[in-house]
Amino acid sequence: MAWSTRELAELAGTTVNTIRHYHRLGLLDEPERRYNGYKQYGVQDLVRLLRIRRLAELGVPLSQIGEVGAGGDSTRDALRQLDAELAASIERLQKARSDIAAILRESAPVDVPAGFESVASRLSEADSSIIHIYTQLYDEDAMADLRRIVEADIGSIGADIDALTPDADEATRQRLAERLAPILAQHLIDYPWLSDPAAHLSKSEHVTRQTFTEALIELYSTAQLDVLHRAGILAREADGDA
Repeated sequence: MAWSTRELAELAGTTVNTIRHYHRLGLLDEPERRYNGYKQYGVQDLVRLLRIRRLAELGVPLSQIGEVGAGGDSTRDALRQLDAELAASIERLQKARSDIAAILRESAPVDVPAGFESVASRLSEADSSIIHIYTQLYDEDAMADLRRIVEADIGSIGADIDALTPDADEATRQRLAERLAPILAQHLIDYPWLSDPAAHLSKSEHVTRQTFTEALIELYSTAQLDVLHRAGILAREADGDA
């Protein structure tokens, strides 16, 4: 029995182009040709093609199919590595599905930082941006605490700071700082690592400090930064007096 390239492709559930690609890679030997010049494939060609397809279905890269298909100790090692890669891919896909479900459930922006879907409506553009940066600077425990901090109801102070104009007067800045300070002071009590975050950094202290400083300057106005600075001083003073 002899099959043409098209017939072989149909039998194997693949395409003519795929078979030609396997020929170019050297995975499938070139068959004999009929008197008219057309290729003619036999049973062994079909079996070889099906074996290649089977390894490809398992996720074996085409560049490794020859080695893996040959058997031996290296085959089992390659399969163990492939299994680990598949497990990591499955974990990433499951997390992606979970994140998508949360985004749909909370009607959150699609680019909201992971884990912050339920509080997306409370995040300004600057807050969302800084949290994205935090995910690269702090470990998972710190980010979990940050989520709890954002989830806490701070009333209208957050919106008032977001709405603060760069030319806000001294009295307005001080008033906002005094309203924010008790909230920050409580955070310092509830999450002591905020005063010394070194143990929760995923980057070096130098990189973290530099990135954090540049992000604040870029994302927040001078008036907003002034309020945060004042509130931080007041909060640390209150924490020291406690």
